[in-house]
Amino acid sequence: MSNKDLLLEIGLEEMPARFVTSSMNSLKEKLEAWLKEKQLAYGSVQAFSTPRRLAVLVSDLDEAQKDVEEEAKGPARKIALNEQGEWSKAAVGFTKGQQMTVEDIFFKEIKGVEYAHVKKFIKGQATIELLAELKDIILSLTFPKNMRWANNDLRYIRPIKWIVALFGEEIIPFTITNVSTNNTSLGHRFLGGNITFEQPSDYEKVLLSQFVMANPIERKKAIVSQIKKLEEENNWIIPIEEELLEEVTNLLEYPTALFGKFEEEFLELPNEVLITSMKEHQRYFPVKSKEGKLLPFFVTIRNGDHNHLEKVAKGNEKVLRARLADAAFFYKEDQKLQIDVLLEKLKSIVYHEEIGTLWEKVDRVSALTKKLADMLQLNDQEKQNAIRAAQIAKFDLVTNMVYEFPELQGLMGEKYALQKGEKAEVAKAINEHYMPRHADDDTAASNEGALLSITEKMDTIVSFFSIGFIPTGSQDPYALRRQAAGIVQTLKNKSWELSLEELVKLTISNCTNTFKVSEDKLYQNIISFFKLRVKHILQEEGIRYDLIDAVLGNKIGIIASLIRKAHVLEAHKEDEGFKEGMEALSRVINISSKAVSTGDIDQRLFENEQESSLYESYLSVKDKLENTNNEEEYFQLLFSLKESITNYFDHTMVMAEDNKVKENRLTQMVKLADLIKKLANVNEILVK
Repeated sequence: MSNKDLLLEIGLEEMPARFVTSSMNSLKEKLEAWLKEKQLAYGSVQAFSTPRRLAVLVSDLDEAQKDVEEEAKGPARKIALNEQGEWSKAAVGFTKGQQMTVEDIFFKEIKGVEYAHVKKFIKGQATIELLAELKDIILSLTFPKNMRWANNDLRYIRPIKWIVALFGEEIIPFTITNVSTNNTSLGHRFLGGNITFEQPSDYEKVLLSQFVMANPIERKKAIVSQIKKLEEENNWIIPIEEELLEEVTNLLEYPTALFGKFEEEFLELPNEVLITSMKEHQRYFPVKSKEGKLLPFFVTIRNGDHNHLEKVAKGNEKVLRARLADAAFFYKEDQKLQIDVLLEKLKSIVYHEEIGTLWEKVDRVSALTKKLADMLQLNDQEKQNAIRAAQIAKFDLVTNMVYEFPELQGLMGEKYALQKGEKAEVAKAINEHYMPRHADDDTAASNEGALLSITEKMDTIVSFFSIGFIPTGSQDPYALRRQAAGIVQTLKNKSWELSLEELVKLTISNCTNTFKVSEDKLYQNIISFFKLRVKHILQEEGIRYDLIDAVLGNKIGIIASLIRKAHVLEAHKEDEGFKEGMEALSRVINISSKAVSTGDIDQRLFENEQESSLYESYLSVKDKLENTNNEEEYFQLLFSLKESITNYFDHTMVMAEDNKVKENRLTQMVKLADLIKKLANVNEILVK
């Protein structure tokens, strides 16, 4: 069977950069799944993308499916044949369903029983006949944002302008929104022209001749290489952040790096302002000296060739100069403002119509910070700093700079607070209370910043849950999942002796808006929400799923301790004797659930040596278990009870006929189970 290459390219209006890579990967995955479903063998699948195209190239694709001969199993002989040896309706129906006749039936024994079978020959379809289904693959792609155009009903990421669909030299015919497939494409919007592909394997080479680097990996490498060259030529350091590099890669088709400059007087602005203006607004790479000092230069990547780079540089300099001039003006104007005046403005800014103003939020967070500082027993200075930071944490939101550059909230708060004479610890906490800002960000380092980060995020979560705004599926407009994850990470890193349950109850009691659900329901919803966040973190840390379920089976408690418990179980899960130990502890938990009520253990009701032995073992480890903060030691102490528990069950019937004896034994199980559950719900652990 001969093979050919397959090329599929979807030509589009420019897509948003942040969706290009995921869309490319989705197209590749869907095509691979389709090839597997159709049982078509191939060599490899390579994906391509630029802002104007999504493409896949399949090498060495079979020209047809392989012919298949398979056996179909039918009814047993005694059902297929009646007493007269004639074919039954069941046999006739079976063969009709297989598009065969009863003459094709043969019998085959399976586990001592003979069954009717037929052999079916299935001729493999020609690949070209199947490839019209590529249309369905294109239409099945989903995007975070879609649009409609002209009179078409199709909703897609951007209007489809052309479709290339080639199998070898043959065009695969289908049409989408009046765009029919062909072997023609378009090169670079300004430098390239019309393209005709003679065969799929020419894809990259032909596009490159028309100033399109279709391979995003090669495009990214080219950008990095050109930036490194500028570094070496000018003795600079040009930091390359992966997120910015990825975005720039997906903004252009033919990269050419160049640099521009700006006036040194702008270096008087905070570095964060300069870098934000360059990166977030213009997608420029900032330039630093070998000593790490910001220099009055920037690097940008042009979507084009090396011609007239001086003019391109001057145009970019003009745009950046205007932005920096605005920033300098805002920065100067902000110096005239006082914190108290800015805080007053928060009274007129509605945070949410059902929750209140920003001023009211600040008031709640300040009160919660004071209560939590007392619970955590922070020293007086830390407590004062945290409360002051909570009171003024949002003042920078109404400054000119943050209004123009929202990304700088917190960062400008810290700088302006220092300029206004606030303590360094207070200023730092204002910045840190937004941390972690994203999944890869650090948590707040200072106690004041960590405390304020927790209280501010906790107030947000409780406030929105109380009015019914609970994240569902992909819908989380207020980023409550991210904020909950930030709380969990902060509590983990600080190892504060504060249970999540206490924190939630305290925040609910501090919440001032009207609840749409009962307080108990609100509490349960929030705890369930946090359990999912903790579960996600444990999964990322490589904890086995049943161990996660075990440690989350009861209260969350102290986050850092819970995570350490999970790691202890993960570390010991393959140990010799782990299975027997977990089974013994699980039996205690399972039988304890039968207790109706409990009191004190009465030794006088013990009827055998094993009861006494288990009781003595229980007493010997009880105090140690209740007083240790070491999860490894807790595990080992519980594990030491394995032999006593096993012997107990071997010689003792807990559900005795004598009711007093039964209740006493159940009481002993309950008290022991209470200690075990503080480690985990071990009966959730799968042991082999």
